[in-house]
Amino acid sequence: MPVTAFPGTALPKIAQSNHQSDHLLSPLPVEVLMSAQTAELPRPLEGITVIDLTIALAGPYATLLLSGLGARVIKVENPRGGDRVRNNAPYFGREGLTMQRHHDDDISLGTLERTRGKESVTLDLKHPAGREVFADLVKQADIVVENYSRGTADRLGVGYAAAAEINPRIVYCSISGFGQAGEPGTGKAMDAIVQALSGTMMTSGSPGDPPVRVGFPIGDLSAPLYAVIGVLGALRQAEATGIGQHVDVSMLGSLTALVAGEQSHLLTRLGLSGRNGRFMPRLAPFGVFETADGWVAVCAPEDKFARGVLTALGRPELLTDGRFTTRDARVAHADEFHALIEEWSRKHPQDRVIAVLEAHGVPCAPVREPAEAVRDASLLSRGDTVALHHPAYGTADGLIGSGMPVHMSRSRTDFADGVPHLGEDSRLVYRELLGYSAERIDGLVADGAI
Repeated sequence: MPVTAFPGTALPKIAQSNHQSDHLLSPLPVEVLMSAQTAELPRPLEGITVIDLTIALAGPYATLLLSGLGARVIKVENPRGGDRVRNNAPYFGREGLTMQRHHDDDISLGTLERTRGKESVTLDLKHPAGREVFADLVKQADIVVENYSRGTADRLGVGYAAAAEINPRIVYCSISGFGQAGEPGTGKAMDAIVQALSGTMMTSGSPGDPPVRVGFPIGDLSAPLYAVIGVLGALRQAEATGIGQHVDVSMLGSLTALVAGEQSHLLTRLGLSGRNGRFMPRLAPFGVFETADGWVAVCAPEDKFARGVLTALGRPELLTDGRFTTRDARVAHADEFHALIEEWSRKHPQDRVIAVLEAHGVPCAPVREPAEAVRDASLLSRGDTVALHHPAYGTADGLIGSGMPVHMSRSRTDFADGVPHLGEDSRLVYRELLGYSAERIDGLVADGAI
């Protein structure tokens, strides 16, 4: 669906020379420029329609981000149960937060988190009539996102080749465990599998420790970030050329790229371990230190910060000690430096350690529990974290989810509160977007296609 301007937005016309050889554009009048600099713009993806075939986490998070940028996201779900996350504990409802569904209107936190601002339609993609409906959706769409196992969308007849034949402008994004070219092992791409294969599990912990799984699903959440970057790039080209393309993002590739970017895998060549537990010797002093009642993170690799640490410790005589005067020397004596810091920090409460270090210009922060971190007043005020809302029972203390941490000076970026029930928007979408009659919709329902 071509998008040439935001709906309702009058774009200033730029005067152009009548001479074909003159490619310079005439400057805009000052008053037009000033007006443009202060006007509120539409949401960045306003007017863009996304067909969301995704399930679980990686795919739905990608389409959630597109929704947060203003796109219309139509979530296509199987009529028999929908996205499996709808049945994943924990749930929130009339009895608050529970690990089991007790009432029909209890909604999983995954659904409250990942379906915000989306429209839900039911559609059986295995049904011949369902594929016809999908084709009509693609004709009206700019983007399709799916996260099936490799080859599944093609077998269903809803893959990129089929979509591009229907709509050559379509930007079609596939998020899979191992990419569209191949897959190792069993091909099952759970987050822990991807963490294991990417090397991530061997970057945390101390040398000799068992593998350490990152506590949140970093594999599932890194791939959608790359997917959105790819979709936006492809969308820009489609708008410029009229030609869409297939955006192929793998969970393994995304997470391994992040592992490779830190270069910890090369440290073994230098006699160092890529696993350093609470500390990072190559940036000493750098790590997490115990206090009398908690933990403090200290990041002080630069000379001025290191001097601040030594002054905070009450050890001015060490300011001229050759072990600590240069960055390379501190790296060579990292264990000694870190031991000095922790010997001091363990004697004092966390607040005191933070106050003293900050007074000497040392970058530091308390280590917070997730429940405390997501309630940070500054993050809530920015919308980086937000309260999740149940359509019937509102919110409750502590029911906090992710916000949209991308802020623009003149465009709104955020997630709507609305959470659709399974198939809630089917008739509206099929009637208003596709132009289906009530009789045709009733027939599709009777046939089990929707």
